[in-house]
Amino acid sequence: MASTSRTRRGRGRGRGRGSGSSSLPPPPSTLPLIIEEFFIVVCEDPLVKKKLPNKFADYLHGQEPAKVYLRAADCGPRLWTVEVLFDGQGRMYLDKGWEKFAIAHGVDFGWFLHFKYEGDDVLTVKVFDGTMCRRYYYSTAKILTMKATTT
Repeated sequence: MASTSRTRRGRGRGRGRGSGSSSLPPPPSTLPLIIEEFFIVVCEDPLVKKKLPNKFADYLHGQEPAKVYLRAADCGPRLWTVEVLFDGQGRMYLDKGWEKFAIAHGVDFGWFLHFKYEGDDVLTVKVFDGTMCRRYYYSTAKILTMKATTT
């Protein structure tokens, strides 16, 4: 009968785990926690305040902003001012101003919103609809530029 054992290739000396290298990175539990990106799924009325992940709220601990500025990705420099609510128990919500952003971008039930913290209280938002396809929004200036280049 033929042998069914397999020989592993590419695992020679000095490679992979156990190579004795002293320049291994520290274990993940000792690295600083940096939360720059997160997502939320719209599971309730899209126009009411939105709860952000607790880890993101923890990341901002001690530097809790009174408001943030939302920017739709690929939509130019427009910033939407949204008040932030902290409930005293470590939870953070997008509050007043969220409704205007949600209406302007057609946010609906079941949509997926990807946030990237850019610093200076700015969050860039990518919006994915119920088909999980990304929605693109363009400023009027960008639309005029696009029309000019196609004619």
